[in-house]
Amino acid sequence: MKFAGLTVAYWAVVVASLLPIGCAWLAKSGTFGKPRREGGFDNHNPRAWLARQTDWRARANAAQANSFEALPFFIGAVIIAHQLGASQLRLDVLAFVFVVLRLLFILMYVADMATARSLVWTLALLVNIAILFV
Repeated sequence: MKFAGLTVAYWAVVVASLLPIGCAWLAKSGTFGKPRREGGFDNHNPRAWLARQTDWRARANAAQANSFEALPFFIGAVIIAHQLGASQLRLDVLAFVFVVLRLLFILMYVADMATARSLVWTLALLVNIAILFV
């Protein structure tokens, strides 16, 4: 199935590529209007500001890093599956499931649900591996 010339799997790559940006936005949300001296976001030194964050903001930033780490394998798996002529329906479904699992992972990371988060991370990894063998 295609939308605007891209398969669902390729759209899943687009969405997965935007997840780190969403995590960064979440980590910084609510701090843009505050002065830096009151803990507001410091766009002059954003990495140091993020490194000082705690609780859910720190976890959102960690989810951002993990989302970037998951991208190369997912992008590669989708491209390889397309090149090898994988069943488009299976590939689309698996890529969609991967994105859903990654969204759940982010939500669980921010909510500090460590065990469930690790389980979802493992499931997403297995789905990614399955994409290679579809």
